[in-house]
Amino acid sequence: MISAGLDIGSRTTKLVVMEDGRLCEWILRPTGADPLGAARALIGGRRFDRLAATGYGRHLAKEGLADLALTEIKACALGTHFLCPACRSVIDIGGQDTKVIALDASGSIGNFAMNDRCAAGTGRFLEFMAQTLGLDIEEFGRVACDAEASVRLSSMCVVFAESEVVSLIARGAGGKEIARAVHEAMADRIASLARTIQPEDGDIVLAGGVARNPCIRPLLEGRLNRRLIVLDRAQFIPALGAAVHAGDT
Repeated sequence: MISAGLDIGSRTTKLVVMEDGRLCEWILRPTGADPLGAARALIGGRRFDRLAATGYGRHLAKEGLADLALTEIKACALGTHFLCPACRSVIDIGGQDTKVIALDASGSIGNFAMNDRCAAGTGRFLEFMAQTLGLDIEEFGRVACDAEASVRLSSMCVVFAESEVVSLIARGAGGKEIARAVHEAMADRIASLARTIQPEDGDIVLAGGVARNPCIRPLLEGRLNRRLIVLDRAQFIPALGAAVHAGDT
């Protein structure tokens, strides 16, 4: 059986293909202004026995492209358990929201918390702050890691944080120090969210595109006093969970 999972996210759309429970293909493309068009272009001429969609565009896909739709919470839990069954928690930092999910031994969701009403603590916040400093998003994380000191960023609102960064620059603060401050403020926000679900002891999987940022992981590990596991292709975990769901349904 060939099953597939489609994750239509705010920044990128991901497709994972499985055959008889084995991973075959992982591909992505920018979502842009036409989520359904991006999904169709990603699928191309491929044929599946069953396709499940997740992400903020899942309902669009359900109208004629996908056989099934599932929430991002469930998809992330299924994908994490498939790749790392011993883990009991996952932090998924996406472009427009951040999710913290506690799992039981079977991979079922025990509890979760989600930040989806503000850009603070999301990939979009990092992108916006990187643009303010004139850096691309890949460089932004590396620069923050290189900082020997930090300044304090008091606001996590995108608009106010931009004004604060501009003021810090005007007062002579260095770009590395400001980049570090942005990452530290974001780690504080995510760690606070994670504590609300009181995750079980053990390792935590870090998922989503921000998992590739080299500064966020150590900052979160320090605040949570836990080891964070960044799996290969961490941004594909919800799409993988959707593919697992399609194969099991």
